[in-house]
Amino acid sequence: MHDVLDPRDLIPDEAEQLAHSGYPVGVLESDARDAVAAKDLPRLAAVSARLGELQRAADWGHEEPEDDRALLEIAGSARPVAVTAEELPGRVRGAWLGRAVGNTLGKPIEGLTRSQVEIYLRAVDHWPLRGYLPLLDPLPEAVPALHPCAPLACAGRFVDVPRDDDLDWTILALHILEAHGREFTTEQVAAAWLDRVPFTQTHTAERAAYRNLIHGLSPPATATHDNPYREWIGALIRGDAYGYVCPGDPAEAAGMALADARLSHTANGKYGEMWAAALVASALAVSSAREALTLAHAVLPPRSRLAHALDAVLALHLDGASHTAALDWVDEALGFYPWVHTVNNAALIAIGLLWGSDFIDAVGITLSGGRDTDSNGATVGSVFGALHAAGAVPVELVGTTHVRVRSAVHGFDGISIDELAARTLRLVRTRAASATDGLL
Repeated sequence: MHDVLDPRDLIPDEAEQLAHSGYPVGVLESDARDAVAAKDLPRLAAVSARLGELQRAADWGHEEPEDDRALLEIAGSARPVAVTAEELPGRVRGAWLGRAVGNTLGKPIEGLTRSQVEIYLRAVDHWPLRGYLPLLDPLPEAVPALHPCAPLACAGRFVDVPRDDDLDWTILALHILEAHGREFTTEQVAAAWLDRVPFTQTHTAERAAYRNLIHGLSPPATATHDNPYREWIGALIRGDAYGYVCPGDPAEAAGMALADARLSHTANGKYGEMWAAALVASALAVSSAREALTLAHAVLPPRSRLAHALDAVLALHLDGASHTAALDWVDEALGFYPWVHTVNNAALIAIGLLWGSDFIDAVGITLSGGRDTDSNGATVGSVFGALHAAGAVPVELVGTTHVRVRSAVHGFDGISIDELAARTLRLVRTRAASATDGLL
């Protein structure tokens, strides 16, 4: 599924990506899928050529800049917030811990639809969510299959934080910052991928970019060549560490996230990572999810699809709508996007943070929306931990299992959350020692 080495996946997926981005694809997407079904590769190649000739519709109602300077100028408008220095160690540890716990909570139901999530959770007596999910066998008839990695994160089946790309990328970003500092380049990110992350542990846009690197391409072509997944959630899940080291400074966090994202993503894919980094940076300095979301919103191009979706979620919350109504809106307004797209999943993240009363409630609301549940749970957990510190993560979910992290990143397998937090704080303090902005 979504094999970046197989045109039978790449070409229909590219047609879908273009259709969602304002291009008059018409019947070309169905033509591509028909050609795949008929095993007609010449016809599929002809569809690909026609897709390459399309121009974006002149009346498309969004503005989604790609120029790095323009994006940095937008991000620069995000205002800094003063940080309470004595709270920072607990908040940084809370962010790492919340990310790990939230990821594990969501991993067993990754990829299920909203209705399938409810069916599964009710079947295991976890509606609403109250802890790690048991493995159900046999599955309810309406849930045809779980993600192949689901059993690894089910209750009683792990002794450490299960390995997951949502944690691998956060760890790798920490390594990049330690190795190259805050002025790292996209080329240095690429080198770290090749050196530290196995190709088989990457997915969709990251795997396409990795393939492109091996074939000799350089950024930003690595993000665009044969990469129909360039606006999916892969970059958003890589942004947290850049926020961790920029407490109270969403603009700086977004700038670093952009340098990372441009290796594999474009448009809303890049904006998603900038937003996630800015959101975490803001959460380390403020006390409410709404304030953090408002601060992070400033780094987004205001007429982008991502900004519009998050505007709608914020408006629903302000109007007093229920979280169920907000989830309904995602299904109705954004239901056409793939389950791993940036726009719909970012909306689910915002809903959990805005309506959640405590850690498990926030994560549970987001997971109840389905789609990329492990990634979304990780981000919600990260932001909630940053807002409220490590004590907000339920002790029964930490126990002995969420002390050390299994990781595919070379040199980091088995690292403790305490060490990750300590190394992050070291980077924060190095920045504070040389800063003249008075934030710390």
